[in-house]
Amino acid sequence: MSTMTGKRREPGDGPARSAALLLRVCAGDRIAFRQLYSLTASRVVSVADAVLDDRAAAEEVAQEVYLELWRTARSLDPGRPVLAFLAQVAHRRAVDRARADRSARRRELQYTVLDRPRDHEWERSDVRLALAPAAGAIRQLAAIHHDVLYLAYVRGYSHSEIAEELSIPLGTVKTRLRDTLIRLHTHLQSAGPADPDGGPGRRIRH
Repeated sequence: MSTMTGKRREPGDGPARSAALLLRVCAGDRIAFRQLYSLTASRVVSVADAVLDDRAAAEEVAQEVYLELWRTARSLDPGRPVLAFLAQVAHRRAVDRARADRSARRRELQYTVLDRPRDHEWERSDVRLALAPAAGAIRQLAAIHHDVLYLAYVRGYSHSEIAEELSIPLGTVKTRLRDTLIRLHTHLQSAGPADPDGGPGRRIRH
């Protein structure tokens, strides 16, 4: 397949042409498949990118969409609206990927907390995490709190780098990170006594 770049629309492009191409694709016509791809790929990538906010990942999702289309073509209803169908599949796959990526980041953060070296101090001396309970606490964080903690303590981003990565003000980063550590501290306190020497982390760069 060619790269996922938009093409100038030609006369005859539209639902009728897409439907005609899908009918041929359902019969195993590879040329029609390539033409349908060229006609609709830009839109499919845009749908995935709207979910992922990552062009490269969106293009990968689009490739998966068209592979699924080709594999299942003979069982498809050739009369269904083509672009709506492709957009629906792209959105579903993009959402699945976003969830998987977030789950992977959560696991990485949990493992980092559990494996953290014990020769550093937290940025806030009054907020320390006991290693084992921390993993459970992290799973309960809202996305906005999880993201700043992940970037700060797994990726080692400075406050200013987090602000740029998440497109939020620097003051918001500091507030969210402070609130996140307090939430974790509160959770651990409610879970039981914590080892005051447990879970020291790296100091955040400013």
